[in-house]
Amino acid sequence: MVDRNLIRSLESEDLYSEIETAIAGIEESSYESVEATGTIDVNKIVDGRVIRVDEDRVLVDVGFKSEGMVHRDEWEPGEEPPQPGDIIRVLIEDMEDGPTGGEDPYGMVVLSKRKAVKMLVWQEMMKTVSEGQVVTGKCTRKIKGGLLVDIGVNVFLPASQVDIRRPHDIGDYIGRFVQCEVLKIDESRRNIVVSRRSLIEKQRQEDREQLLRELEKGQRRRGIVKNIAEFGAFVDLGGIDGLLHITDMSWGRIGHPSEMVAIDEEIEVVILNVDHEREKIALGLKQKSSSPWDNVGDRYPAGSAIRGSVVNVMSYGAFVKLEEGIEGLVHISEMSWTKRINHPNELVQIGDEIDVVVLGIDREKQEISLGMKQTQQNPWDSVADRYPTDKIVKGRVRNLTNYGAFVELEEGIDGLLHVSDLSWTRKVSHPNEVLEKGQEVECKVLSVDTERRRIALGMKQLDNDPWATDIPDRYQPGQLVMGTVTKITNFGVFVGLEDGLEGLLHISELADHKVENPDEVVKVGEKIEVKILRVDTDDRKIGLSRKRVEWTEEEAAAMEAEASAAGATGELKGGLGESGPLFKPLAARDEATEN
Repeated sequence: MVDRNLIRSLESEDLYSEIETAIAGIEESSYESVEATGTIDVNKIVDGRVIRVDEDRVLVDVGFKSEGMVHRDEWEPGEEPPQPGDIIRVLIEDMEDGPTGGEDPYGMVVLSKRKAVKMLVWQEMMKTVSEGQVVTGKCTRKIKGGLLVDIGVNVFLPASQVDIRRPHDIGDYIGRFVQCEVLKIDESRRNIVVSRRSLIEKQRQEDREQLLRELEKGQRRRGIVKNIAEFGAFVDLGGIDGLLHITDMSWGRIGHPSEMVAIDEEIEVVILNVDHEREKIALGLKQKSSSPWDNVGDRYPAGSAIRGSVVNVMSYGAFVKLEEGIEGLVHISEMSWTKRINHPNELVQIGDEIDVVVLGIDREKQEISLGMKQTQQNPWDSVADRYPTDKIVKGRVRNLTNYGAFVELEEGIDGLLHVSDLSWTRKVSHPNEVLEKGQEVECKVLSVDTERRRIALGMKQLDNDPWATDIPDRYQPGQLVMGTVTKITNFGVFVGLEDGLEGLLHISELADHKVENPDEVVKVGEKIEVKILRVDTDDRKIGLSRKRVEWTEEEAAAMEAEASAAGATGELKGGLGESGPLFKPLAARDEATEN
């Protein structure tokens, strides 16, 4: 058996490389004495007798004609010094030249006790160590790429094999005893590579399999937080990691898992689910206490008013914390009775304390609908009192559409001023012909529909209807008037008789001859003289004629008589019969022609 003190001597840094050279090609069968062979072979181990001990060297008789020499410093401090007559094992390193030069038999034999010991230790180690075996040793020093571990001889522990996750500084392991698995033995190079990681992984796999057999849903287990991510934390339960998702950390709102747990912290968790096939475990922290959603309907009945804190603001609404773990949503539509809100942050900010009313609870989805506007009286409940029919009001034009203008009477309360209620006399195609956004206008309230939240307004109703009073008096059939061409269509020409009042000059009344295109006869802006043929107060239209301007009363009477005689036959000249275009109701005629 090799002396352990000799084994420890292998820690010297310059010896590890020397051992490869010293024992290269050496086999146990070469351990022979010189006496047995009568020759001396370099790199052989032989027995020698100590002859003399000098200050710096020891003379050893190895059975050759000249003595061998071992340096005195090959005996470690504290080691028992050699004595004459002691038998020691030495390695033949070299033969110094004798007086005659060459391999003179009278030359000194160079010996090494230390290398002989290392060879013997390695040989002994090879008898007891094999690949896959578990060994224990002390980490002695840090070298390039890993650590040296003394298991009796120095073996190499790569940095990647020190632990499951590579340590920040493997030098922290120096001086520690570690268990490793022998990965590779290279006898030719006298190298042994070991792994602590493989041993840990095997142990963890055994622990994992055992733990998976023991884990059950609902169990409480203690574990160590190993890693934290945005979505949760990984907890080592003793061989296998479980995921503690951020949504299972607290009944309340948290921004990041680090608010609840820290790396290397020991915590107690609840097993939520175990997937044996995929070896995945779901964990929970909040499940250690009862859900605040239990009996939530008793604490927050529909219609109850409560004060809460705004914890989040989204484009569609604001989340309000009622208590730890209980939040409700105030939808943007439930924030104000009257204000037009583009984004909830126009009214609330995170951290605001606000009053809300519970509108509804969905326990299965764990959702509570809240309202802000319900804490105030709905102004539409009293709008009919503030804006009764026929009341004269003032407002600002907020928006223009094809069919009218929305006039803001007060914040959030609009009335619709329809395009047909802008003027008694003027034909308005679009409200921008009369109004512009931001303009202050005066209107009359026509009607109020509180259920549909609509107020109808009118501008023309501020004045009397001229078609019922002035126009029939000022414009009589047969009267000649001057007007301005305002618009030309395929069925005739509109002529402005005064501001806001137009008459229709049908294409058949433009000239004595047949007219295909009215714009060949008149132009927009041209002043022309026309004769009034008809004033229709019901349809609010005036029929005009240009070709009859020069007709005498007799000619007109004759034409009327001819039209009367033709009656319903429709055999008319110039369209003068009652079924002709001139004497159709003007609204129907215009509609038919425009279509």
